[in-house]
Amino acid sequence: MTYTAPDIAWAPLVPIIVVLVAGAVGVLIEAFMRSVAMRRMVQLQLAVVALVLSAFAIVWQWVAIDGAGVVVLSNMISLDRQALAWQFLLVVFAIGGVLLFADRNREGEDAFTPLASVAPGSSEETVARAKGMAVTESFPLLMLATGGMMLFATVNDLLFLFVALELFSLPLYILVALARRRRLLSQEASLKYFLLGAFSSAILLFGVALVYGATETTAMTGLFEHYYPQRHTLLLLGLFMVVVGLLFKIGAVPFHMWVPDAYQGAPSPVTAFMAAATKAAAVAALARLSYLALYKFAWELNWVMWTVAIASMVFGTVLAIVQTDVKRMLAYSSVAHAGFLLVAFAGFSPTALSALPFYLATYGIATLGAFAVITQVRELTPDGAAGAEATRLGQWAGLGKRNPLLAGLMSLFLISFAGIPLTAGFVGKFVVFRAAIEAGAWPLVLVAVIASAAAAFFYIRLAVLMFFTDAPDDATPLVEVRVTGIGRAVAIVAGVIVLALGVLPAGALNLADDAGVLLSHPVTSGG
Repeated sequence: MTYTAPDIAWAPLVPIIVVLVAGAVGVLIEAFMRSVAMRRMVQLQLAVVALVLSAFAIVWQWVAIDGAGVVVLSNMISLDRQALAWQFLLVVFAIGGVLLFADRNREGEDAFTPLASVAPGSSEETVARAKGMAVTESFPLLMLATGGMMLFATVNDLLFLFVALELFSLPLYILVALARRRRLLSQEASLKYFLLGAFSSAILLFGVALVYGATETTAMTGLFEHYYPQRHTLLLLGLFMVVVGLLFKIGAVPFHMWVPDAYQGAPSPVTAFMAAATKAAAVAALARLSYLALYKFAWELNWVMWTVAIASMVFGTVLAIVQTDVKRMLAYSSVAHAGFLLVAFAGFSPTALSALPFYLATYGIATLGAFAVITQVRELTPDGAAGAEATRLGQWAGLGKRNPLLAGLMSLFLISFAGIPLTAGFVGKFVVFRAAIEAGAWPLVLVAVIASAAAAFFYIRLAVLMFFTDAPDDATPLVEVRVTGIGRAVAIVAGVIVLALGVLPAGALNLADDAGVLLSHPVTSGG
């Protein structure tokens, strides 16, 4: 018996391999390097260097690749410019996340618990904090999650899609539980995220099994080469369950129940990375699935997209209005933005392939900036040290007088979320709504415009609170802006990018002509 080794083209996978290898090396560093200070510095340098190298590799492939792209692992992975755009976006979000992970306050503390394996408030935790212990495994966890997301955005096989999903989900479950303060809230959020995430993964995997039973393949590009009309219902049900699993990661209604608790309980750097990168990876996977397989079921599945999009926009906006916590407000805002993103999927317009990455770029950069600002606003402990983040809305009153720069940046991110002209958010919503109108979904766009106008209320409310409301003299606990170099730098850079993208022509990013295999099939409606 002879064994023929598979011929794998490794070069197109270099950006993903670099990130995953860095994550694996980071785990070894965590195990064998004893000095906390040295380990933390090495982990940070390794993560930044690996992400920068991955970004350069993506740019090199973008320049060298043709419109059709290349396929790897027997067409299980497709690397066209659409996939490379998503990979580059994820690497940018990861760089922002790594920098926020490395940020420390004046007392030398970061956002993560010094010893994650002990009970909150225990004597072991007190000793670990006194000794200056630190959880530096957050860096390799982020790298492994990023590598999984990059893979998730490029796969053409449903079973491989599930593997990539688990690769980036498991590190996130752990990261959510590592908050330095309010640890019980953090651990509760992690447990909820894990349980609901496992449930959604099971639904997705069950859908993959049904698709395989109906078509005898899990390849997205080969579903209709093995299509049997008598198994139409089985295939449709399987694809619907796969879509449900992806909508959970996007955070769309009614699959959004994990979002507010995870956003509020997780350390703010983790929330920033998770909010930007997870949504981008899930939308990339849904776009690939839609233009390779779901287009055949446009008549049957369009109502699902319309219903979920409208529900997400309406419920996300209404629930965000009544929130009194900044992080929960941004969580429900992300649910509304999930609805805006799904507007682009109405009718499977080719223009959506350009609109979706641009929208996620504008939303993700603004999200990183907003949570970078949140990390700077702290409650004060009785001894005057920096405590937990001040996330109640009332604690942000008068922030404009105490630190006009951070308050101005936060206001910029808020009006970008709202889609005010001359910000990146306006251009992002414009290109998404244009893609839907081209597909004839103008009623859905009308609902989206009304939801955007209503959502402007809770964004502007916080801006008014910061600049036109004085902080109460008897506020307890006291709140102070503890500016840190890295956090402020991330917020400033994000603000500059938001302004720059706001004046970018709407057609500057055209990926519809370079979508490779995604547009190799005619997009038609009907069963």
